[in-house]
Amino acid sequence: MSSTEQYLDFVLDLLGELEDVAHRKMMGEYVLYYRGKVIGGIYDDRFLLKVTPASSRLLPEAPRAIPYEGAKEMLLVEVEDRDVLRDVVDAMWEELPAPKKRNKK
Repeated sequence: MSSTEQYLDFVLDLLGELEDVAHRKMMGEYVLYYRGKVIGGIYDDRFLLKVTPASSRLLPEAPRAIPYEGAKEMLLVEVEDRDVLRDVVDAMWEELPAPKKRNKK
C-alpha cells in the first residue's frame, strides 16, 4: 500500500515548526529530510522516525514499527504536538550521520 499525499501534507504540517524539511517520493512512500539528513519517512500512511538516543529518550512511549520487510525498526510517531516534534527532530539531527557524498561519473 502506498502512502497518500494527504497524509504527507498532514505530517509536513506537523513539522511546520522546523525550517528546511524536505521529502522525496520513493516507490510510493516518502523519505523525510531535515537540514539534509534523513530523519525518517512515511510508510503505508504511518509517520516513522529513525531510532536514535534522542528520539528514544524524547518519545519513550512510541511503539516500534518496521517500514518494510528487511528494514530496521523505527519509531511510530503518534504525537501531534508540533513543539514536541520540533524538539525531537532538532535533537535527532545532531546524532544522525552526514549525508554520503556521491561520486559523479
